[in-house]
Amino acid sequence: MNSRLIDRLMLSPRELAVLILLFLCSLPAVTARLYSSDEVEYFSYLRSLWFDHDVSFENEYQYFYDHQIAQSGDFHQTFLELTTPAGRRINYGTIGSAMLWAPFYAAGDVVARVAHETGRDVAIDGYSRPYVAAVAYGSAFYGFATIVLGIGAARRLVGASAVGSGLAVWAGTPILFYMYIAPPFSHACSAFAVALFVTTWLQVRDRWTAGGAALLGLTGALVAMVREQDALFTLAPALDYALTIGASAATGLRLPARLRRALAPAIAGCAAFAIGYVPQLLAYQALNGRPRPSELVTRKMNWTAPHALQVLASPEHGFFFWTPLAVIGVAGLVVLAVRGDAPRRRVGCCLLLMIALQVYVSGAVESWTVAGAFGQRRFVSITMILVVGLAAMRGAVSRRASRITLHAAIALSVWWNVALMAEFGTQLMDRHRLELRRNAYDAFVTLPVMAPDLVYRYLAHRSSFYKPQPAAHQDPR
Repeated sequence: MNSRLIDRLMLSPRELAVLILLFLCSLPAVTARLYSSDEVEYFSYLRSLWFDHDVSFENEYQYFYDHQIAQSGDFHQTFLELTTPAGRRINYGTIGSAMLWAPFYAAGDVVARVAHETGRDVAIDGYSRPYVAAVAYGSAFYGFATIVLGIGAARRLVGASAVGSGLAVWAGTPILFYMYIAPPFSHACSAFAVALFVTTWLQVRDRWTAGGAALLGLTGALVAMVREQDALFTLAPALDYALTIGASAATGLRLPARLRRALAPAIAGCAAFAIGYVPQLLAYQALNGRPRPSELVTRKMNWTAPHALQVLASPEHGFFFWTPLAVIGVAGLVVLAVRGDAPRRRVGCCLLLMIALQVYVSGAVESWTVAGAFGQRRFVSITMILVVGLAAMRGAVSRRASRITLHAAIALSVWWNVALMAEFGTQLMDRHRLELRRNAYDAFVTLPVMAPDLVYRYLAHRSSFYKPQPAAHQDPR
C-alpha cells in the first residue's frame, strides 16, 4: 500500500494490516439481504440509474412488492399509488449512497454476467444476489473505512489509545448493526462520508489554501447527498475558518491582503460544494419536478427542535440509552475542548458543535423516535467523532483505578450494544422501544446462555432469524 497514504492515516503498516485482517475475517457476518422499505428506496436509486438511466422507480418498487420483500399496505400506498408533481413514484432517499455503492455494484454486475455466461441461474437484472451482496459488502467496507479514518483522526488529535478506541466504537455503537445486519441502509455510507469530510477538514485547516477548501467543499457535497441533514456538519469547519480569518486580523496585514486571504478559500469551497451537489439537484428536478426534496419530507420538520432532549435522553428511544458508549465519547470531546493547546481545543469544540447540530436536526423531525429501527440510527453519522472522543477520554485518565473503571464501562457498553442487536434480531425485545429492566435482564442473564446457539445460527442458518412479516415504512433519512 502507498506509504504516503498510510502516513496520512496516522497508522503504522502493522496496525493497518491487523485492522484489514479483522475486517476480512468479519465479512461472513455481513447479511446480503434487502428487507425494509428504506433499503428498497436507496437500492432502487442505484438500480434505476444503472439499468434504466433514470430516477423512475415504479418497476423497482413493483419488483420488490411482487417478490414479498416489501409488501405492507403502507408500502403499496406510498410507493405504488402516490406520485410526485413530476408524475414519478416517491423516493425519500438521496443519490449519495448510490454513488458510493456504484463501484461495488459494478463488481456485482461483472460477477452476475460471468455466472450467467457459465450456465448458472443468475439473472442480469440488477436484483439478483450478486447485486444485493455488492451493496451489502460495500456498506460494510464504508463502515470499516469510517473506523480507520476515526483512528487516524484520534491519533492526530490525541495520540495514544486510538486503535483500541476505534475497535470499541466499531463493536459498541450502531455502526455494527448497519455494517453487518442491515447494510443496505444508507447509514454506513453516511458515517463514511462524514468521516471523509472531517478527515479532509483536519488536513486542510493547517493552511486553508483554496485547493484544500475546494476539496473540503466537494466532500461536504457528498455528505449532503448521502443525507440532507448531514449538510449541517459543514457549519463547524466554516466556523473554524471564520475564527482563523478573524485571528489573522491581529497579524498586522493590510485590509486588501486580509480580504484576499479570506475570499479565495471561501469562494473555492462554496463553488466546489455547489458543483459537487449538482447530481442531487438534477435528481430532485427529475423526481420531484423541482430542485429540492419532496414536500412530504420537509413538512415533517419542526425547526424549533422540540424533541432535542428526548432524542438523547429518553429512556425508551434516547441515543444515550441505546448507545451508552456515546456518553463516554461525548465526555471525551469535552475533555479535548478544555484541555491541551488552542488548536486542539478549537477542534474539540467544533466536533461538539457537529454533534449538537445532529441533536438539533434529529430533534426537529416529528418521527424522532425512529421506532422499529435499531437504535437512534440518525446518529450513526457521528461514528468517527465518537472514536476521537473515546480516545480523548482514555488518554485523559491516568490513575489506575480510574482506568479500570473506565475500561469496565467501555466493556459493558460494548456488550450492551451487541446484546441489543441479538435481542433485536431474535425479537426478544420490543423493536419500537427500549424496556430497560427487561432488556438488561435478557442482555446479562438470558443471552449469555443463548450466545453459542445464536452465533451458530447466525453463521450457518441465518435465514432462521427471518420471519415473513411485511416491512413497515420508515423515513429513510
